[in-house]
Order: sequence, then C-alpha cells, then structure tokens
Amino acid sequence: MRVVLAQIISGRDLAANLSTLEREAQKAKAGGADMVVFPEASMRAFGNSLLDIAEPLDGPWASRVRSIAASLDMVVVAGMFTPGSPAGPGPGGGKVRNTLLATGPGVEAHYDKVHLFDAFGFLESDTVDPGTEPVTFDAGGLTFGLSTCYDIRFPALFTANAERGAEANIVCASWASGPGKVEQWQLLARARALDSTTYVLACGQGDPATQGVRAKAGSPTGVGHSVFVSPLGEVLDELDGAPGLLFADLDAAVVREARQRLPVLANRRAFQPPERSRT
Repeated sequence: MRVVLAQIISGRDLAANLSTLEREAQKAKAGGADMVVFPEASMRAFGNSLLDIAEPLDGPWASRVRSIAASLDMVVVAGMFTPGSPAGPGPGGGKVRNTLLATGPGVEAHYDKVHLFDAFGFLESDTVDPGTEPVTFDAGGLTFGLSTCYDIRFPALFTANAERGAEANIVCASWASGPGKVEQWQLLARARALDSTTYVLACGQGDPATQGVRAKAGSPTGVGHSVFVSPLGEVLDELDGAPGLLFADLDAAVVREARQRLPVLANRRAFQPPERSRT
C-alpha cells in the first residue's frame, strides 16, 4: 500500500486550506497513492481563532474532504477542529476538540487528540478538550492507528494501537519550533516505531520560515521534517522544512518479520502504579 505524507503549511482561510488539500491529494493520487495524510490543523493554522470555525463531522469542511476522497478513490486523513464543551457560567467562550478525520473508500473514522500540548509555555487545554480513546481503522489490507502531535511523546498510545491490530501509526502534527525540537521529533518517531513495532508515518506542518513567513510567537505552526520510519526504527525517508510530498510503501509482511525478530509487544509486562499513602 502506498501512503503519501503531504507536508503543507495551512493558514487562516478555510477555503484556501481546502484548495491546498485538494491540490496535494491530486498530486498524491497521480503518484499512485492509496492514502494521503495531511497534518494537524489542516483546517486552520494555530495562532488563529478556532472556536468560530469548529464544526461537526458532518459539517461543510469535513463533507468537502469526504468529497475529495471519494472523487480520487483514496483515503484522506486530515486535521480539523470539532465542537467541544460549551462555555460555562464564567468567562470564556467554550472549547473545541483537535480532531483527525479519516475518510475514503470503506473508511470513516475520527480521533480526538488525547494528550494536549501543555508544555513549552503553550496551554492547549485552555481552548481544547481532550479525547479519551485510541482509534484505529483498516485500509488496503493494513490497520492504522491515529495520533496527533504531542501524543508522540506517550508510548502507551502507540502500543495500544498495536494491540488493536495496527501495523502503522499515523502522527499528524503542527510541531512547535525551538532549540532541539526537530531532533526530538525525529527521535520520538523512531522510538515509537520501536515501542510498537509498527511503521510510523509522521506528517507535520511545514516550516513557515521556508516560505518567508514569520510564525506567530508562541504558536506551534510547524517545523516540517515529516518522516517515514520502519517497524525497527530505521528512517526510510524524510522531508526538510519546506512543503512537499513524501511517498511511503507499506508491507504487512515487514511488520510481521519485525515482530518475530523483536517481540516487544509479546514480551511487554504491565505494571500497576504504586498505592499512595493516605495521610
């Protein structure tokens, strides 16, 4: 199965972002792709308001993504924002959910980001409600797990997806820039592949600086470096910071062989957290 990681740079305008998505999906299809993966926040880039554009999974933005997937006869995975909890009695305007939509022939799934990015001075939980469950879907004879950005720092989600049958884990991200952040992204993608003995398909927003655009201070707008990692942690291909397409050919037999050689899922032991003393 051929999967394409479409490293784009989304902006504020929803219609323009959809046009970018359609154009890149067409390029992926022309290259023989069965699936195209877009980054987190493909609907609208971080650093812009989200509550006013969040819509349900049957809303116009998601419906247009479905239409693109159907017209190209391929699976599309893209990051969007869906409504979260409404505003309470105090100040604040409610929250959204950071959602991945996976849609196409025989596929209709969505994943709400579980681990919110409350790190490096950014508080995603101020505006986003977390999801609660792992999500997998089947396509092209393989099972795929879904994850979003900060999730890549948490091995348990990747092994949970593997336990649900995933042979590949998709990571859609808008990775925050900063000292050492690209290196962390690369390291974590390889580590999660080894933890779960799955392919890791990590698709990030491109770096706005490569297009002469200054990112909004404090907003995780992307660093690029989308990467395709083998089940044994080998980097098979990687982009730089600029927008582009990465083609990845997946084979379930490679996963089976890796799990025979490195049976970490079978050998894994679960530990209960220690009881806290009550004083």
